[in-house]
Amino acid sequence: MGCVYSVPKEGKEVPDRTAAARETSFIEKMKKTGKNIVVFYGSQTGTAEEFSNRLSKDAHRYGMRGMAADPEEYDMSELSRLTEIENSICVFCMATYGEGDPTDNAQDFYDWLQEVDVDLSGVNFTVFGLGNKTYEHYNAMGKYVDKRLEELGAQRIFDLGMGDDDANLEEDFVSWREQFWPAVCEHFGVEATGDESSIRQYELVVHTDMHTSKVYSGELGRLKSFETQKPPFDTKNPFLASVTANRKLNKGGSRHLMHLELDITGSKIRYESGDHVAVYPVNDSAIVNKIGELLGVDLDTVISLNNLDEESNKKHPFPCPTTYRTALTHYLDITSTPRTNVLYELAQYATEPKEQETLRKMASSSPEGKGLYNSWVLEAKRNILAILQDMPSLRPPLDHLCELMPRLQARYYSIASSSKVHANSLHICAVVVEYETKTGRVNKGVATNWLKNKVVTDNGHKSTVPMYVRKSQFRLPFKASNPVIMIGPGTGIAPFMGFIQERGWLKEQGKEVGETVLYYGCRYKNEDFLYQEELEKFQKNGVLTQLNVAFSRDQEQKRYVQHLLKENKEHLWKLIHSENAHIYVCGDARNMARDVQNAFYEIASELGGLAHAQAVDYIKKLMTKGRYSQDVWS
Repeated sequence: MGCVYSVPKEGKEVPDRTAAARETSFIEKMKKTGKNIVVFYGSQTGTAEEFSNRLSKDAHRYGMRGMAADPEEYDMSELSRLTEIENSICVFCMATYGEGDPTDNAQDFYDWLQEVDVDLSGVNFTVFGLGNKTYEHYNAMGKYVDKRLEELGAQRIFDLGMGDDDANLEEDFVSWREQFWPAVCEHFGVEATGDESSIRQYELVVHTDMHTSKVYSGELGRLKSFETQKPPFDTKNPFLASVTANRKLNKGGSRHLMHLELDITGSKIRYESGDHVAVYPVNDSAIVNKIGELLGVDLDTVISLNNLDEESNKKHPFPCPTTYRTALTHYLDITSTPRTNVLYELAQYATEPKEQETLRKMASSSPEGKGLYNSWVLEAKRNILAILQDMPSLRPPLDHLCELMPRLQARYYSIASSSKVHANSLHICAVVVEYETKTGRVNKGVATNWLKNKVVTDNGHKSTVPMYVRKSQFRLPFKASNPVIMIGPGTGIAPFMGFIQERGWLKEQGKEVGETVLYYGCRYKNEDFLYQEELEKFQKNGVLTQLNVAFSRDQEQKRYVQHLLKENKEHLWKLIHSENAHIYVCGDARNMARDVQNAFYEIASELGGLAHAQAVDYIKKLMTKGRYSQDVWS
């Protein structure tokens, strides 16, 4: 899985936004296009953007007109001018990223909100937050925006909604949305028009004689950017790194854990230990071909999907012109479980009344419908191909399906190397995701299966991976003499390989390096002890002062990293309390990170003579000071 962390925006390439190309005043744009609802999104993986689009499309059912907007593209100081538009509302769909941080595209808006003292009285607003309860700072961004807008005098017309991605984000959103619209109607004294029809956002254009040089083949921004690469490399302009190593790390067991090395020579890409590498994966061609077969479409048809709203900043849902094959392979997420709005829009194409009714029911708000969506789609892990296979009468036009599918997202991995030791390469450690669903199908993780098959040379050609580096706050202490305590079971070892390499390098430079302590965990010593040889060598050379490993299944009683922490409590407390040690936790957020945190509460309570509440406060203060950092995922 990718890791999450906040990031300061450094060296970000700003696209050319001349006045002619872009309207930076959302107020002028709303006036020009007759819109009265603006839905801003703070989105990292596309979900908040998707929810914003759904809300803006809903507006026509209430005789209103909406637009979804990226706060990064507009001048947000104009919020106070919203009162110039009659019956207007601004909605904020705000995701929280990493440790309670704003998403990249909402960073400037967040900074502005913190610094500004503007009068927003008369501005109507509501907020829906997207978060995950396994994280410490649940929905921090949604809560902050909601609270801050009220402080600035804006009028909340409906309660803050909070979606939990650990449970059922889609259901949380749908339930909130169902109550939001009646509240809007009541506030403005309007009624639903009863128009439940779906509106297409894009129109299909088929190109019969377009030269291939004008057709996108997987690039994310500039056409042909994979052929002529130009720095700086970022989210819209990834670098094609050659794979120079790809080996299986585990000696046994049914899983496949792998170590990859990417060559970044000549890219000007800089990274620090603790940063993340983002890679853009490609969907499995077998799934793409099956969708094409089922829908009876020539996948090599060159198409464009053009926005029907000519004023929109978003001209196409993905780079166009391109082929259906490229869209399904590079641009669209075809392996996730579709959200309810997709089922609702597709229902009209099912020719069998029972199938049409089932799709509509799953997209409805009835408890029965929600239950059916939960069991038939979410628990059964049915992706769009499985739905098409299990509903033989459902044969939608492929262009409408492409319009509805979310974008395929980059995957983030903690970098498993130090640039001090490996200046021109960057290492990844990951576990291949593959599991059987309740319907007997085998679902495979998009990125990890694609990476697994990246052999160093493929028929004499180098295998490449489109990637860029994302800065994180997961950093070694500024003073090398500070001790570090690293806790990373499984692939959570990744950033610590970089940390340990760097501490070794510092030692070689003659620097005074504090204790370097690792707590690692895996299932069996002889099966999945990752980087065993390297770690034992670091210990032998005195770079790793302690290597503590919990093998969870090598004995009757399960043993995890938190058990080892409690066994070494005196030593740990001395490092933390007297020697200014920094603690780092990487890996699973749901259980491990919480159990480790609880173990530290216990240690602080017992050895610091603190009551539980004080012990919690002690550890939380370490977090605030940047001495307890987490790089976790769920």
